Amino acid sequence: MTVTSDRTELLPAVREFLSAPKQLLIGGEWVDAADGKTFATVNPATEEVLVEVAQASAADADRAVQAARAAFESPSPWSRFTPRERSHLLWRIGDLIDEHLEEFAQLESLDNGKSLDSARGDAGVAAELFRYFAGWATKMEGTTIPMSVPGREFHAYTRREAIGVVAGIVPWNFPLTMAAFKIVPAITAGNTVILKPAEQTPLTALRLGQLLLDAGLPAGVVNVLPGFGDAGAALVDHAGVDKVAFTGSTEVGKKIAAGASKNLKKVSLELGGKAPNIIFADADLDAAIAGAALAGFFNEGQCCVNGSRLYVQREVFDQVVEGVAKAARAITVGDGFDASTTMGPLVSQEQHEKVIGYVRGAVADGATLAAGSADPAADKGFFFAPTLITGVTEDMAIQTDEIFGPVVTAIPFDTEDEVVAAANNTVYGLAAGVWSRDLGTAHRVGSKLRAGTVWLNTWHADDVTLPRGGFKQSGWGRELGSFGLDDYTELKTVIAELR
Repeated sequence: MTVTSDRTELLPAVREFLSAPKQLLIGGEWVDAADGKTFATVNPATEEVLVEVAQASAADADRAVQAARAAFESPSPWSRFTPRERSHLLWRIGDLIDEHLEEFAQLESLDNGKSLDSARGDAGVAAELFRYFAGWATKMEGTTIPMSVPGREFHAYTRREAIGVVAGIVPWNFPLTMAAFKIVPAITAGNTVILKPAEQTPLTALRLGQLLLDAGLPAGVVNVLPGFGDAGAALVDHAGVDKVAFTGSTEVGKKIAAGASKNLKKVSLELGGKAPNIIFADADLDAAIAGAALAGFFNEGQCCVNGSRLYVQREVFDQVVEGVAKAARAITVGDGFDASTTMGPLVSQEQHEKVIGYVRGAVADGATLAAGSADPAADKGFFFAPTLITGVTEDMAIQTDEIFGPVVTAIPFDTEDEVVAAANNTVYGLAAGVWSRDLGTAHRVGSKLRAGTVWLNTWHADDVTLPRGGFKQSGWGRELGSFGLDDYTELKTVIAELR
């Protein structure tokens, strides 16, 4: 079922934001692109243009790097912020996001397509990220290390120091949350940031830029450059950028790593996934079926840790497939502003066509649709019904490639060794899951899965305290928790001789 909604419920603040020019944030000022170019951001539920946005170029990237560098270097106001002052500022920003939560949710739903409830959850996570890292600002501690040099005495210790200018390049599936993932740990450590939001979803990043200035963040500490890949590439290539933090596809991640190698700037990458979700016959099948539906269809399937490869032990395969198909058919696809909507549209026409192409290709190769369709779910808007596919082989593109849509493949298995080998037969290693009442089986199989996050008898359970990242071609480094903060610091060793 597909539902639509009008926009009569838009907050006055949202209407005001949409009616104002959408410029670049550089050095604390809202400015047009150097060449005057703009681009349209589109509502994926209606295919209507929401607003024209300034389109950053390489020249704008250079302006932003200069502003971020000036804000970082002593004796700038930001360089004189104490850890406690950074902590208080971070907490204040988190509270301001909460105060404007509905505004952020409406902008996110308009720009990305997700339901208002989902967008509210994302805004809440962003607020909590600021508050969580507020506690870390005063706890970036070093260590003292004894030295053993005969006849001489030394005092040796380590310091954690900010890297410098960080370019944060974020995707369109969780625009506000991903912006917070990059900004928060960077400024917690005392860095400055240039945020490059995805061209499909720039609005909440721009609104966040406004809010950061309102909270008292000094000019140039966070700059926002909406635009396309050329702007991101300019940041990656720029000698004045000390670190690139990227979340997105593995294909683009490889390009960023190659570009950053020119001057060996630091890089952290959270990339693609094709997560296996394994259900053993002894699992709580009601919980596993509900979990498999959540794992596969969460966020319109546009989530890198979604369980898109479902492996089910043969004796319960038909039962699980029937249950997940039933759950898929119960999902209401529609406009994110409609209260009955449980799944919004895909983010763009390009993504819509990509998902349709994969499903049609699988059907042409002999796979069977247990739920969903190879056709669009509506004449207007980028809607696509949640889809479950059986009769898939391990060499089909729908099984090997990251699709980033509400598409799950289901394959039966017989033995533990068989399913572990199949689950690990991928270039990705971001997430995985196991369902079994036998905790020994769950932990044993979980330990064999090559993935950065492994869920046992659950899926999408998460917290800002936990590190996230991937094995293999799913990325480099970790985000969130104390582990994520380390990636935004340099470790300095200081040695003093005591005479």
